[in-house]
Amino acid sequence: MITSILVLIMTSAIILMVLKLPVFGSLPAGERLSRILDAENYSEGTFENQSPTPMKPEGVSYFMIIKELLKKNKNGSPLFTLPTITPDFSKQGPETRIIWFGHSSYLIQTADLNILVDPVFSKTTSPFSFIGNTSYPGTDFIHPEDLPQIDILLISHDHYDHLDYPSILKLKSKTKLFITSIGVGAHLERWGVAKEKIKELVWHEKFRYNEEVNFIALPARHFGGRLLKRNKSLWSSFILETADEKIYLGGDSGYDAHFSTIGNEHGPFDLAILECGQYDKYWPYIHMFPEQTVQAAIDLKAKVLLPVHWGKFTLAKHDWNEPIERLLAASEKKGLQVTTPILGESIRLQEYYPASRWWRTNPSRT
Repeated sequence: MITSILVLIMTSAIILMVLKLPVFGSLPAGERLSRILDAENYSEGTFENQSPTPMKPEGVSYFMIIKELLKKNKNGSPLFTLPTITPDFSKQGPETRIIWFGHSSYLIQTADLNILVDPVFSKTTSPFSFIGNTSYPGTDFIHPEDLPQIDILLISHDHYDHLDYPSILKLKSKTKLFITSIGVGAHLERWGVAKEKIKELVWHEKFRYNEEVNFIALPARHFGGRLLKRNKSLWSSFILETADEKIYLGGDSGYDAHFSTIGNEHGPFDLAILECGQYDKYWPYIHMFPEQTVQAAIDLKAKVLLPVHWGKFTLAKHDWNEPIERLLAASEKKGLQVTTPILGESIRLQEYYPASRWWRTNPSRT
């Protein structure tokens, strides 16, 4: 009896110690929490989506979801090393350039600024390096140390595949300003980012960085949270406006009416960067299926679509390259231009939109 009690006490103590690790971040408090309480979509202790958004459809249990995730898919990850291009970070001209690093991490170079979005350079998207699926072969071609000085680091929400603790630790000293959704700054401050370097936005809030560059935080259909409590911090999409161009940064979002609303109020967009991947019938409201991604780009009045949230990690049960194939089939029917850069390749707005089908080639067989 005494032994059992001691084991229980020790186990509880270990769990509490683990839950207090920095990787899990911190909940909002003080002035930050006061701002959250005034947010239009905060009610009864949590943030809400514009439309009812259950985490799972009716008739589906969490046991069913776990059972599905435990199934093996031999095509869930590539069996070859993905091709990459060594990024060129030099600013060679006035055009806006985007370099995709895989999943939802990319660098935007515009108006003499380096803007890094949702950087995840760890090999897993989890609190611990020994948990979760590892990144695809070849996708660790870039590291935080390789990046230039970052003027703005934008974080859409606080999930592990968008807010990566080890990456932030390595990037915080070379970053001038962090822009993110309200509440996420609590994690950053705990990790040593100075309060004055953090700008948190609520939906529909505009932030003028300088005379040429503006950011607007807008709705997305998703959720937030890093530990046991969900929706204490906000998730957002963002608009990046420059003197000459307008780019939609989608973050994570299920399909909903907000895309057409944003398109009507803020469009057209020169480029929409939208999630394409990690979808499943068991969570249909918080991520888009590829056909919905195409429709979202059309709703936004986007001239070109850059599909992200694929090409680096397996977080769902579909084939690793199914998202892009389904998206391209849908975009051809709708007449939407899609750019598909190799990891590390530069897109140049108005000038060059790479469209190779690099995922169809197995370099080991050539």
